[in-house]
Amino acid sequence: MCAITAGQRGRSVLVIEKSNKVGKKILMSGGGRCNFTNLYVEPDRFLSANPHFCKSALSRYTQWDFVALVEKHGIAYYDKGQGQLFCDESAKDIVAMLLAECEEAGVQIRTECEVKALKVEASSLESDQSDNGVLIDTNDGTFQAQSLVIATGGLSIPTLGGSGYGYEVAEQFGLKKLPLKPALVPFTFTDGFKQISEKLSGLSVEARVSSAGKSFLEPVLFTHRGLSGPAVLQLSSYWRDGMIVEMDLLPTQDAAELLKGFKEASPKGLLRTQLAYHLPKHLVAELEILWWPKYADTALAEIPDKVLQQVAENLNGWHLKPAGTEGYRTAEVTLGGVCTDGLSSKTMESKTQPGLYFIGEVVDVTGHLGGFNFQWAWASGYVAGQVV
Repeated sequence: MCAITAGQRGRSVLVIEKSNKVGKKILMSGGGRCNFTNLYVEPDRFLSANPHFCKSALSRYTQWDFVALVEKHGIAYYDKGQGQLFCDESAKDIVAMLLAECEEAGVQIRTECEVKALKVEASSLESDQSDNGVLIDTNDGTFQAQSLVIATGGLSIPTLGGSGYGYEVAEQFGLKKLPLKPALVPFTFTDGFKQISEKLSGLSVEARVSSAGKSFLEPVLFTHRGLSGPAVLQLSSYWRDGMIVEMDLLPTQDAAELLKGFKEASPKGLLRTQLAYHLPKHLVAELEILWWPKYADTALAEIPDKVLQQVAENLNGWHLKPAGTEGYRTAEVTLGGVCTDGLSSKTMESKTQPGLYFIGEVVDVTGHLGGFNFQWAWASGYVAGQVV
């Protein structure tokens, strides 16, 4: 996006790509259909040490601007719900669109090109004269440029090229790096809950998960290692080691009132039978072993109110303690990164090293699940591309 925008201004642009092809993360995103933006992009959907930093770029290149580009290329898309826009066919359409725009703007792309060293000339990058300010030494030759843009992403999914190179460059030029953490990532467990999640692996349930003062009501997926699904991935960005996660399995109901109703309406019935109308049968079977094993085959009328009250409290607030997360291997994004204090929010340029820019995931701006991280990539790339 940055290269396209700069190329359209008549700048001579070279994209250096370490991988054998561009856009690998785009290709695998959204189950191969690329959740390329969201209809409801708001600053509060982003995490950053400076929550105001993202506002300038997001307001100058909006979701509607990217949608217009998608429509210009005739790419069919749909709203999956909650404003999440996906390609009808394939993420390949988005990569092809960006490559077509690059070609039209005269952008050069070199794949399998790895940077060995960066050196800034004494004349510095801010000079508008023809003497170029930075030397980029690669395995494919040495290049000179007036502006250098770091768009290397974070540590997420190393198999697709995720690395810490962008942070190394930031530190080389005196920019501060904030602590890094895998985000939008599943939780893992080592306690008794692991056995439950293993047995229920593949089962999904609509639930509310809460921790660190944040709460998300979306599907939760049980896995062999613990918990995943949209609600869990969202919460993982806020969760810290050692924190309790509370899961409400009946988020739209008062469980105490529900169980009381069961007892009155079906006094001879079993609790598992009644709950199976509201929750998956396999899940209810595991909860029975966990919360009311002594009363498994006891008629509701015979179960003490105190026991039902405790079960109700667990249903509305199951306390779980993750051992950790699956880490960068499966994390969709990296939380933290290049501190925004050292960058211009209008241009993404370094305040200490003129001509050096940082855009996208490498910066300390992390979006929620649902197309927000792509929109930050497009927007930050666009504003840097207007000035490089």
